[in-house]
Amino acid sequence: MTGLLVVISSPSGAGKTTLCQRLLKDCQDTLTFSVSYTTRKMRAGEREGVDYHFVDEPGFQQMIDREEFAEWAEVHGKRYGTSIKAVDEALSGGKDVLFDIDYQGGRQLRAKFEADALLVFILPPSLDELERRLRRRATDEEDVIARRLQKAHEEIEHYGLYDYLIVNDDLDRAYDELRSIYRAAHLERVRMATAAEALVREAQRKQTR
Repeated sequence: MTGLLVVISSPSGAGKTTLCQRLLKDCQDTLTFSVSYTTRKMRAGEREGVDYHFVDEPGFQQMIDREEFAEWAEVHGKRYGTSIKAVDEALSGGKDVLFDIDYQGGRQLRAKFEADALLVFILPPSLDELERRLRRRATDEEDVIARRLQKAHEEIEHYGLYDYLIVNDDLDRAYDELRSIYRAAHLERVRMATAAEALVREAQRKQTR
């Protein structure tokens, strides 16, 4: 059975990264993180090849021209993309891949890997709470916060692209819901059909004896 593409999206500040990190820690035997390519600068504490693959604009454009991305998008003025080679290798090896990407990338992955894509959107309890969380982080200037809030309005409008929606008003509860969705996705009929058909054939053989 091929692996599952687990796409987690949310507005900045809704708790997506924390939820992804917890899921990766608890499911490290079955789930691997998709390390995106990006044109933005490396931040303090980040590591090349662990958090992102950092490339310049010409290098990123060359990868687009060579059709090396499974998905790519521009977010907050910087470009992000997922290597199609890395996705294919993980899927063929039966490994699930976790994507921390926005709705543009999620839409592209769904189009290319429809049978193997699970899309989950993390919602804040309210826009006022989202703004409070962004301000509590104390990492962005006022104009950056304003842009992130405006972007949040756009992102939330695309919730219909997703299979599941989780309101992150309580982190532990939101994580329990995310992990339950991940577990249940492996039991969907389309993914369990091979096992079911094997039992059907076995029953048919027994009936003809």
